[in-house]
Amino acid sequence: MTSCRLIEPADAPALAELLRANRDFLAPFEPARRESYFTADGQQAAIGAALAEHEAGRTLPYVILGDDGSLAGRITLSGIVRGVFLSCSVGYWVNQDLNGRGVATAALREIRRVAFDELGLHRIQAETLVANIGSQRVLERNGFYRIGMAPAYLKIAGRWQDMVMFQVVNDQLV
Repeated sequence: MTSCRLIEPADAPALAELLRANRDFLAPFEPARRESYFTADGQQAAIGAALAEHEAGRTLPYVILGDDGSLAGRITLSGIVRGVFLSCSVGYWVNQDLNGRGVATAALREIRRVAFDELGLHRIQAETLVANIGSQRVLERNGFYRIGMAPAYLKIAGRWQDMVMFQVVNDQLV
């Protein structure tokens, strides 16, 4: 069964290995990355930065665990804003070998529960590339609905790209 947990510094070597194995698969959906990003040291630095943002209350960086307990991907709530907004963004990726098996859907279901039930957030936003129908289906299966299009919104794969915008609202806070 898919589960999620807070990322740990000890995850760096396995995460670097998983990223190297999925580099070509993820490249069209990710920002351009330096070579160091795909190393254990690079992941150690990224994890340290993510945990610092977590301590500040701005990010919830999780790893996705597969049925056997091994790392299967990442899912992160970022840009957490409190006050009158109570909102965040979500981003995720899953090992290519597990793509299409419900792993991302289950991970998003879990992080949505955490965002609404534990963090008390009102809204989660997500963005996908226009052609990323698989990710759009993952969002829709978790109650997200399309709210619009953002032209040249994110620099993905080395160029500014249009994104389809989705959101889900915590019905308990409406």
